[in-house]
Amino acid sequence: MAPGHKRDMRPRLSRTRVLQAGMALADEAGIESLSMRKLGEQLGVEAMSLYKHVASKDDLLGGMIDNVFAEIELPAGVRSWRTAMRRRAVSVRDVLRRHPWAVPLMQSRTNPGPSTLGHLDALIGLLRRAGFSVALTAHALSAIDAYVYGFAMQEKALPFDSEERSTEVVQQILAAMPQDEWPHLVEFSREHVLKPGYDYGQEFEWGLDLVLDGLERERRRT
Repeated sequence: MAPGHKRDMRPRLSRTRVLQAGMALADEAGIESLSMRKLGEQLGVEAMSLYKHVASKDDLLGGMIDNVFAEIELPAGVRSWRTAMRRRAVSVRDVLRRHPWAVPLMQSRTNPGPSTLGHLDALIGLLRRAGFSVALTAHALSAIDAYVYGFAMQEKALPFDSEERSTEVVQQILAAMPQDEWPHLVEFSREHVLKPGYDYGQEFEWGLDLVLDGLERERRRT
């Protein structure tokens, strides 16, 4: 090696590395911040170099979403469909809390990757083996994912992320409104939201069990 020259110790660029860097950038600054130029800067290369590994920004997003699906737990060897689907739903929520930018993109891909397709195939197989008809399987997947993704979007949009911050926000709202004009909202806030230990996230599993209980009743009925 010639004097004065240092070997470039950076890992070689690959599709895997590009996708991981894209996810890290979106996790840190949001999906709006993701551009090929910024991603190239993050990796220390020109943006054009990225196109050897991802065909377009849409291909980049598709690969990132496929990686998100790969992180979701699909319980194996669990005899109860309800237990397996519950654990999967909890895992989806955990993954989306790590990657909140992915919430609106999860079902939007027209060219889904192998992890996405494998995930969906496994879910359909799990429900079909449990005795769900094809039609009821469609209903179940729609109901569960609408609840999980909807909760994730609502949780992401909340103006607080801790008990202390939620108390502060609610107290500000109560202080700014006439106490006798919306008595039910005042009662709800004082008797529930402002109680010590309140955590909106605890609502997730209560609602999830309600959905699963309803699907189990329908499975038995049909």
